[in-house]
Amino acid sequence: MEKFQIHTDPKVQAVFDEYPVAVRKKLMNLRSIIIETAKEIEEVTSMEETLKWGEPSYLVKKGSTIRIDWKPKTPDQYAIYFKCTSALVPTFRMVYNGLFNFEGNRAITFQMEEKIPTMELKNCIRATLRYHKVKQLPTLGI
Repeated sequence: MEKFQIHTDPKVQAVFDEYPVAVRKKLMNLRSIIIETAKEIEEVTSMEETLKWGEPSYLVKKGSTIRIDWKPKTPDQYAIYFKCTSALVPTFRMVYNGLFNFEGNRAITFQMEEKIPTMELKNCIRATLRYHKVKQLPTLGI
């Protein structure tokens, strides 16, 4: 098996450094969950960590882009973003009805003090990172 590699744009760290400390901790936790999930997917051997729309973003072959961010206008929440034209968030809403808070068809949002349901979030991330392989499945393989 090939060793997993992450290719990080140095500009990503600068963006993390701009967040308030409490927010940075939350986003770094999301980052860890994303990377850990990617490592668990056999066919994913590398990931690109870059900036899209100024936000830390994660891309893999045969997957859909994941972004994470916090916005000063909603200081008590942060989010993980998915491609809004995909079936991802509507499927997550159907499978995990009531578990997550959603922002339209583009994000799962978390309150700063909320405990993240890690196993379920990893299922969402796994489906996203395998999106082009699972998009025809009724619940994206979740």
